[in-house]
Amino acid sequence: MTDAFRNSSLPHVVIVGGGFGGIAVAKALRKAPVRVTLIDRNAYQTFKPLLYQVAAGALNAGDITYYLRALGAKQKNFRFVLGEFQKVDTDSKVIYLDDNRTMRYDYLIMATGVGANYFGTPGAEEHTLPIYSRDEAITLRDRLFGLLDGHDFNEDGKPFRVVVCGGGPTGVETAGAIAELKKYNFRELFPGMNTDAFEVTLVDMAPVILGPFTEESQEAAKQALLDRGVKIMLKEAVREVEANRIKLQNMDTKEEHWIDANLIVWSSGVGVPKVASQWGLPQGARGRIQVDENLRVEGADGVFAVGDVAVIGERGLPQLAQPAKQGGTHVAKVIKNSLQGVETEPFEYVDLGSMATVGAGFAVAEITKVPPISGRIAWLIWNFIHVVQLQSGRERVATTANLISKYFLFPGKHDLVAGDYNVFSKRARDGVLSASQDLDDAAVAAITKD
Repeated sequence: MTDAFRNSSLPHVVIVGGGFGGIAVAKALRKAPVRVTLIDRNAYQTFKPLLYQVAAGALNAGDITYYLRALGAKQKNFRFVLGEFQKVDTDSKVIYLDDNRTMRYDYLIMATGVGANYFGTPGAEEHTLPIYSRDEAITLRDRLFGLLDGHDFNEDGKPFRVVVCGGGPTGVETAGAIAELKKYNFRELFPGMNTDAFEVTLVDMAPVILGPFTEESQEAAKQALLDRGVKIMLKEAVREVEANRIKLQNMDTKEEHWIDANLIVWSSGVGVPKVASQWGLPQGARGRIQVDENLRVEGADGVFAVGDVAVIGERGLPQLAQPAKQGGTHVAKVIKNSLQGVETEPFEYVDLGSMATVGAGFAVAEITKVPPISGRIAWLIWNFIHVVQLQSGRERVATTANLISKYFLFPGKHDLVAGDYNVFSKRARDGVLSASQDLDDAAVAAITKD
């Protein structure tokens, strides 16, 4: 244990969540006269903007994960605790973790992030595959490759449809990446499959994709998806999901209809976990923790919230990396100023712009004070900015090496990153061509019996 933690008189700053916001708080307090404890249920941080590359077999999951304990190498007032937050007693300033553990704090920062929001859609949680965590990206990859492996063996020529629900950056990037797998890889990798019958469909209830972007960027991204063979269905809301199909409702006519789907990706939005209502903190819009202009949780002394889990006013900030990072840095400033008895100016988010990639060689970028960019230059900028934002040199080198190998050095080698997908291959060989998680128990039982 370092001197900072032996000296119990130092104020104790506890950060719950090791994402962009939590790490930003911890790093900004590196030289402050405080003890910093970071708590997360995982031992690593995942760089979520590159998860679609893991799902498409272009990157290893380890390429974009950072071991959280490594923060202590250059920060002597830091320690990491593996655990899951349960609730907080703001009067006693005590938090409760799993395994009946407790921890006292002087300052508490909630930076837990969010997960998939199914908006009460029947069957969505049981049958679709979200892509907001490392495990979810690996799950999507293994189910896709596994089903295609078994489908290839059957040589029955049956169609295979991937439906991506949600036309935001995550949905657009995922749809584009999977469509490119078909275009450049599937004919050689799965010769027994009718690749012409493989379809990627992007569904969104909005009239456009990439809603926050300019019309110029929206149209450029839409055309890039169409060029890659993606079928785009706009003004179509998902009303119900089953193992092999989804029900859509046209937003203009209100008519409902079903479309077949073998694998359904859910990227329609994010929300706070259901257990947030048990945390003992005030909740605002969509269950997010209500904070003031300095990101303090209302009515809770010494408690702050940053990133996706926090909301200022009615709508809050975009649930992206930059607001989380800037918010984390601001909270650290508030804490340091409070130790010196100095007031802090209200938090002001600086919008640096937005970007989205559609596939190899194409992206749209809207950078502040720069005209919108699309095409290969935007794609190179997108990759550079995201690689630079990775936490460690190991991640940056590994990610750069893998992306250069895939897109420049060996583009025609089809050497995708694969996992253990035997269960899903057998499921497809048995005629059950569905990635639904609701079928997992039966599939595992069949494999065990054999």
